[in-house]
This record gives sequence, C-alpha cells and structure tokens, in this order.
Amino acid sequence: MAVFTKLLKEDIENFISDYAIGNLERFEEIVDGIENSNFKIFCNNQPYILTIFEKRVSEKELPFFINLKNFLYKNNFKCPKAISDKNGKTLKKLKNKTAVIVSFLEGKSIEKPNLAMCKEVGKMVADFHNLTINFDERRSNSLDLKDWKEIYKKCLNNKSEKFNETMSLLKSEIEYLENCWPNNIPCGVIHADLFRDNIFFKNEKISGVIDFYFSCYYFYIYDIAILINDWCFSENGENFNKQHCLTILEEYQKLRKLNDLEKVSLNILLRAAAVRILCTRVYDYIFHPPKAVVFRKDPFEYLNILKWHQQNEILV
Repeated sequence: MAVFTKLLKEDIENFISDYAIGNLERFEEIVDGIENSNFKIFCNNQPYILTIFEKRVSEKELPFFINLKNFLYKNNFKCPKAISDKNGKTLKKLKNKTAVIVSFLEGKSIEKPNLAMCKEVGKMVADFHNLTINFDERRSNSLDLKDWKEIYKKCLNNKSEKFNETMSLLKSEIEYLENCWPNNIPCGVIHADLFRDNIFFKNEKISGVIDFYFSCYYFYIYDIAILINDWCFSENGENFNKQHCLTILEEYQKLRKLNDLEKVSLNILLRAAAVRILCTRVYDYIFHPPKAVVFRKDPFEYLNILKWHQQNEILV
C-alpha cells in the first residue's frame, strides 16, 4: 500500500455518496507498500479501505482481481470483500483513475514470524490453491521472466554506480533462468505476492490476506517460492531460517501434495522469485516519484537472497 494520488476530504465524500456505507467521519493515508494509493476511511464508525489503482495494474484486468477476491470471500477464505455502490458497481472513477472500496480486515502484519505463524501460512496457501481450482477466470502473469528482463534493461540505462554489482549479477542470472526454465509444472490461480505485509494476524492466527493485484494463472510452486524468500530470511536477506521453510512446506503438503517436478523446480523458482523482486525494487529505487508518499524497499536484501540460492538448494 502507498499514496501516489493525494485526496481531500471532499474528494472522498463525493466518491462515497453513491455507496450505502454512511457519512465520512475521517480518513488516513496508508504509506506502506509501493503499488497503489490507499486510504483507510471511517464511515458511521466502520472502517473501509479505499484503493486508487496506479502504476503496473492494467485497468482491463481489474475485474479479475475483484472477482477473485469476492469468490474467495464467499468460500470462507479470509480476505477483503469489494463493496458495491447502490447500482451494484465495484470499480469506479476517482481523480480520473479507477478506484474500489473494500471491507477492512482486523489484525496486522508481522515483522518476525514464528513457527506457529509459518504453520498458519503454509496451510493458508494450500487452501488458496485448492479453492481456486474452482475459479473459472484466468489472467496471465504480467511479471514473468520476459517482463523482469525488460525492467532490468530500463534500469541498466538509468542505473547509478551503487547498482553496478546488482546489474552484473542480474544479467548472468536472467540468462541462466532463460536456459533452465522448467516446463509442465502444475498451474492454477495463485496470489503471487504473499509477503509478510500482505498477511494479517490476530493472536497468531491469520485474520486475512490482502493485495491480490498480482494474482494470476501460474505455477503453484512460484507462490511458495515468493513466500519462502520473504518469510524465511532475515531482514537483510543474509540468514536463512531452515526450520521456518520446512514448516511452511510440511503444512502446505498436508492439504496439497507437491509432485516430483514441483520439488525439483523449487530452487530455480526461488531464484526466479528473487530476481523478480530485485528487478522491481531497483526500478522503484531509480524511478521513485519525488512526490509520492511511499517507503522504498531495500533492493540489496534480495541481492543477498539471490546469492544464497545460487549457492544452496532446498530439498523437499
């Protein structure tokens, strides 16, 4: 979450006038994250999240994300529900950009997960994958290997000297991934962004999952790779927590077994997931909008994670 588009109270009041959620009492900017503009709004003592879509989200793909969230919500998966206006519309215009209001989730994200939380997360991802088998919409991955390569090229032409090592490593790593990319791995609709700040906890139990705006039809194991990279490394990406990783994989497989091809492909997908985040963080660092209210995330964390995977393999 972040804030790229600034709003006044009257902007929000005009926007919510078509909704049956009551009067706006107050609102807060949410500065965590890097993709969209987000606000916590309070109407008749009830909190909601107002999101304005920015940057990488394609407008034509927004119905997929909204429909997926509402499908999961109806199937008792803990996630926000998109709120419809009085005419049944969920996606509307605000400041000439598409916006949505979703229900508010109790709980908060955590910085340092423990084993109990890792168990929760492993089960949650498997539940997500099992549920989306019955979701009949599809969306291609808009941040696939070819897309990371394009982001890398843009950064290459505008890099500062501090990223010399990073850009050199990315060049060879992208070439490696292109030559070793696996095929015929089981696919389904995945979340594709299961970072700690997108999973809320309350009393060490998951209270909800947010930010579905990278969700796509892709490798199930890729979802797990993104999760492991964020949940099983220290903040600077230098230290790997093996027990956290094994716990996530064990709990996941209690609900959905990984096949042999998924197991042998895990290491390359861990490297791929690290490349994706490294490329996008370098890009966001270089092309950071000067007026945006957003914290830039450390690219070098994922440089360290990538280096670790280049030298180690996780056996399932």
